Amino acid sequence: MPRGGLIDTLMQDLNLTAAGFIVTIYGDVVLPRGGVLWMGSLIALCERVGIKETLVRTAVSRLVTGNQLKGERVGRRSYYRLSPGAQAEFAEVADRLYAPLWDTHGWYVLYGPAIPEGRGRNGHMVKLAGDVWIAPDLGDAPPHSEIVFRADVSDAASLQKLAAIWDLSDLGRRYQAFIDRFSALGKVLDSEAPMPATDALVARLLLVHVYRGALLRDPCLPRSVLPPDWAGTRAHDLFIDLYRQLSLKAATAVPLLLEGEAGPLPDVTSDTKRRNQRLT
Repeated sequence: MPRGGLIDTLMQDLNLTAAGFIVTIYGDVVLPRGGVLWMGSLIALCERVGIKETLVRTAVSRLVTGNQLKGERVGRRSYYRLSPGAQAEFAEVADRLYAPLWDTHGWYVLYGPAIPEGRGRNGHMVKLAGDVWIAPDLGDAPPHSEIVFRADVSDAASLQKLAAIWDLSDLGRRYQAFIDRFSALGKVLDSEAPMPATDALVARLLLVHVYRGALLRDPCLPRSVLPPDWAGTRAHDLFIDLYRQLSLKAATAVPLLLEGEAGPLPDVTSDTKRRNQRLT
């Protein structure tokens, strides 16, 4: 199925993997609508961004093996739902993605020999030496860790020293690349030309996919220690504006394209309403 000009423009030079895009589909569209999707719907939606059926099936198989998805058969159809562990991970991501911009409460210096190594690659934690880590205080200390020291956001001198540990140059480039890719979308939405609902849904998925890739590497430093005109703030404002504009039309495409065990997924649920309310 050929893609429209708008979607091709948004996807230009975008490294889009099947597994990553499937995660975005479940997190943004399926999870707030019951969490279950028919394989045929997943294939059809991925086809709209040029991901072939064979790649979708391979990616789903790997996500099942990785305990991210759980499959079930109903007649001749295969359906996939998020595993409980994946639902918890997605909920944590949603707390940051679909929310107003906020600062960390401060920072921890932690000792944690049992902290998974992967936690240090997502921007939220940095290994200082051995089993000693530094992490933003996002409300609770990370599991499997012992607090050695905590700096409050009111302690400006300590915050400046701790903030210097993070190299924000790569993160800033990611945010700026997001702005460069999606800023023209606002002009399209402001024009009088109607956007097809399916294009709105795909555009919103791409918006979430690219923004999430930067956001999950962001240590959430307090505004007081961020560079002037920080690209992350501008990217957040752009994400909120475009997500809200796309959502109404994108929702109408959901029951037309996507099916769960009970039939077409609903356009609106209490969860989607709460998500959009948080973005106001």
